Amino acid sequence: MSILSWNCHGLGTPWAFQFLKEIVLQKKPDFVFLCEILYKQLTVERLQSAIGFEGNFVVETQGHSGGVALLWRYKDEVALSSYNKNHIDVTVNSKDGEKFRLTGVYGEPDRRKRQEIWELIRALAVNNSLPWCLIGDMNNVVSQSDKQGGRPYPQTLIQGFQGVLEDCNLVDMDLVGYPFTWERGAGTADWIEVRLDRAIVSVNFMHMFAEAKLINLEVSTSDHCPILLELHKANVLVPMKRFRFENAWLREPMCQKIVEEVWSNNAGKSLYEKLDDCSDILSKWGQEITESFKNRIHLCKKVIKAMKGKRDSNSVERL
Repeated sequence: MSILSWNCHGLGTPWAFQFLKEIVLQKKPDFVFLCEILYKQLTVERLQSAIGFEGNFVVETQGHSGGVALLWRYKDEVALSSYNKNHIDVTVNSKDGEKFRLTGVYGEPDRRKRQEIWELIRALAVNNSLPWCLIGDMNNVVSQSDKQGGRPYPQTLIQGFQGVLEDCNLVDMDLVGYPFTWERGAGTADWIEVRLDRAIVSVNFMHMFAEAKLINLEVSTSDHCPILLELHKANVLVPMKRFRFENAWLREPMCQKIVEEVWSNNAGKSLYEKLDDCSDILSKWGQEITESFKNRIHLCKKVIKAMKGKRDSNSVERL
């Protein structure tokens, strides 16, 4: 079981919609919480259909900003408890037998209204005994180490947020991967990075999901990276060999020629045998022509991290 959270900064854009579809296909979350959807219920319903989920709840955009949505895979697993423009609170009764509370949170961008979110969390915590997880763009940090670049984060806001965690007996989960989830001015002298997206959980939630981990997915079409909360350790399975046709091959003239030759050279064989032979030859040819896409993606990520590391060292030198 897992929970995906993302400040998508506009769900109606084609690239954001497609990106989210691919993330859900790859990571297979059971719940998706979205902030700043900037569009109406119909767009979320389109997304729900596209990713094959059965349930959704939307607090629509007010004016030209905001909007939050929660989608879940199985319709009967979720019961709505409360909502407003900054949160959606539900009780989860999973097929695996776990019962817990899940709250998607979108913190106030306006620092003058940050107190309202803190009081909301305190109010939600009253008379709550279920294991509890709050996840989303909190728009707040718990220490100066959550920010890099620009001016120091206001200490009053850090102390205010820390006070909420202490009062409600909540724990800020460690983030696996790159330590920041939001950025502005990338590659410039004014580059700022902050960890705004997080999951905070109750102690009994940590006991229920002792192996839970929060992962920064690091790639995004928004200024925020998606975060994924995995509630169970994934089983390590040896994958079966399976042929997968890559659309990129269609741009290679040789691809069509290979298919034509296999079909003509195996005229006496069944359709199944032709497909089997064709997949073997295309797999070998595809590795030589396009290499492994996973390796190329991994290399790109290494380059991005190296660039960010170089930027960090330059910041240290300036200090």
